[in-house]
Amino acid sequence: MPAGLNRALLTLAGAVVAIVLAIAVCSVAIVAAGGDPLHALTAFFDFGASERAQSNSVATLFNRAVPLFIAGLAVAVGFRMNLFNIGVEGQYRIAAICAAYVGSTFVAPAPIQIAVIIIVAMVAGGLYALIPAIMKVTRGVNEVIATIMLNYIALNITAYLVRGPFAGTRAEGELTVSTPPLPDSGMFPDLNFLFGWFGMLAPTREGGLWGFLVVAIVLGVVLWVVLERTRFGFDVKASGLNQSAALAAGVNPKRMVIAAMVLSGAIAGLIGLPEILGSTGSFGTTFTSGLGFLGIAVALLGRNKPAGIAVAALLFAFLDRAQGALQFANIPPSVVEIIQGAIVLLVVVANEVTNRFALRLEERRAARQLKVAA
Repeated sequence: MPAGLNRALLTLAGAVVAIVLAIAVCSVAIVAAGGDPLHALTAFFDFGASERAQSNSVATLFNRAVPLFIAGLAVAVGFRMNLFNIGVEGQYRIAAICAAYVGSTFVAPAPIQIAVIIIVAMVAGGLYALIPAIMKVTRGVNEVIATIMLNYIALNITAYLVRGPFAGTRAEGELTVSTPPLPDSGMFPDLNFLFGWFGMLAPTREGGLWGFLVVAIVLGVVLWVVLERTRFGFDVKASGLNQSAALAAGVNPKRMVIAAMVLSGAIAGLIGLPEILGSTGSFGTTFTSGLGFLGIAVALLGRNKPAGIAVAALLFAFLDRAQGALQFANIPPSVVEIIQGAIVLLVVVANEVTNRFALRLEERRAARQLKVAA
């Protein structure tokens, strides 16, 4: 069996074993909470009693997976460079509020309006990621510490902007605050027509199936090509593996640190756009948070590969979608977070075990070939 296929099968087997063990661990937690694991398993696959409810559940699943997928891609770019961009959380919040506000200040044809919003989000996210990159290459500041602190700064900056300079008008007595609403030309067209292809009713919840799914797919393909089939991708990987060797080969590690962090931040800037352009039309105090931190888990589970990240994002979205069904089954929704944490922890352990096992198999194969040649 070819070495590449052998390693791929070992990785797949390790992931499957890790997920099974995670389910077993969570079954113990469910029993401890007074629930029934079988009822919990049934609840996970409960997409609703009516056809409309099932369509809404499927749309919710993909709508949740899209920002998680983009977050995983953003984190994976840093990981390829051996950089831990923990600041994705702050980068996407800064980018989201800037893009939402700028998009609300003018009206243009839909392609131009949406393109400007996307560009503003990527520029804002990239510039915010540039700060820790410069701190690292000029002063040797650890990017983990810098990005964590910048997350708190971003959280407070967005809280100030949404209540101050970027605040839109609100009705008397309304508790939520948001930026001015985007014009109709700033809203991304939905993909509800896809449900008709499968004989399903169109979803009605949260604007249906967000059209930003198409952007996410294109982004994943483009990023795979850039990282796997271009000189830039090779330089990023080489610099992450060994900066001294990369420097000897003519690659500037400091320049690659800045490039990787800015690219990671630019991708992170897109995380909040599916929600803004597909549902809310503005950035508000109820804007979804925590996606940047979940992106770390998604990237680890997907092994920093776009295809793997897509599967991991769908898995996390599938678990998140089941929280309502779990409550109806009298099972604490916190079980979902336990399962997610257990899966990530066990998959990381399984990856390390399978990597060592695959390395031993390759060493034995090489030894046999040398023996035959001798």
